[in-house]
Amino acid sequence: MRIVIVGAGQAGAALAAKLRGLGHIGHLTLIGGEPAPPYQRPPLSKAYLLGEMPEERLWLRAPDFWAESAIDMRLGHPVTAIDRTARTVTVAGEAIPYDQLALTTGSAARRLPADIGGELPGVYTVRTLADVDAMRTEFRPGARAVVIGGGYIGLEAAAVATKFGVEVTLVEAAPRILQRVAAPETSLHIAGLHQSRGVTILEDTRLDRLVGSDRVHSVRLADGRELPADFVISGIGITPGTALAEAAGLAIQNGIATDEMGRTTDPNIWAAGDCASFPWRGGRIRLESVGNAIDQAEAVAANMLGAEQPYVAKPWFWSDQYDLKLQIAGLNAGYDRVVTRPGPPPSFWYYRGDELLAVDSMGDARAYMVGKRLIEGGRSPDPALVATAPDLKALMA
Repeated sequence: MRIVIVGAGQAGAALAAKLRGLGHIGHLTLIGGEPAPPYQRPPLSKAYLLGEMPEERLWLRAPDFWAESAIDMRLGHPVTAIDRTARTVTVAGEAIPYDQLALTTGSAARRLPADIGGELPGVYTVRTLADVDAMRTEFRPGARAVVIGGGYIGLEAAAVATKFGVEVTLVEAAPRILQRVAAPETSLHIAGLHQSRGVTILEDTRLDRLVGSDRVHSVRLADGRELPADFVISGIGITPGTALAEAAGLAIQNGIATDEMGRTTDPNIWAAGDCASFPWRGGRIRLESVGNAIDQAEAVAANMLGAEQPYVAKPWFWSDQYDLKLQIAGLNAGYDRVVTRPGPPPSFWYYRGDELLAVDSMGDARAYMVGKRLIEGGRSPDPALVATAPDLKALMA
């Protein structure tokens, strides 16, 4: 059986390795649009940008792993078409045949529109190795940066910039940072952390345009204010890599739609990682995390070989900002109250009625681990106990 994997990121690499680990001996091709071998993305905007991690340490596998595992790597050229009838994918003009195809096409950074200056030199996104290499020389003491977007991408970029002595202003259109993904308690805690490090946070503030001719030199806000900027980082989110699947006629529902096994609407095509949406508790979700990329890809690998085991997601996330490791267990969608477990460090526990949905830990690894075990076990401690118990062990009783 010839298997082709399109997308050489975290999910694609995990899927290829798992196929070989499970005993697949047929031809296996892994295709990536970037020239670099599969690498970790989270350290890009942190340790790698800070110069604390060389490029080779980003790589997910040693260079000889791919050849020793008989995985045909095709890097530096994206797949341009899928022919579902002929069962081929086109790369650099070559048609590569498949019996089973896996799409692990990940996601791409949203860019500011060109008509408001989004394509001016000095405007950057943070998603790929090339993105970070391009902006590296901008980070110098006294430089002025404006970060557009108060989600995790923008906040992590702001944290690293301040370590270089860059003067940072962060602009968020919503009434508070992290509004889409976190409770006000978490937003307030993170905002205070950044402000204590000198970051100026402008919430409920809309962008008008980026100003400059040969290069960006300022950011004009909707209220008429103009912020001087030596460079701008756009952290306004990501979009799933669905274009190839959509052109091939596969169903798209906030990502490439799959069933609980990871199959798309074509039984010979599968999807995993940031690009894929899948059934979840009577609805459909798409998860943007390293943990999901690995777990879902390994589940899909097993199902491509006939396991027929539904993928059961165990959502967890993290974000490193300054010396804070924010860890998140579960999904908070639909919560109706937040219980604060006082610190230091604090943690915030999301409930819907009496059901524990998620936990945001502000550096308390034990609270994160206990919360994760409770959520995965379907157990919900008394909210009053969460707030007052002197020992987290009491929550497991």
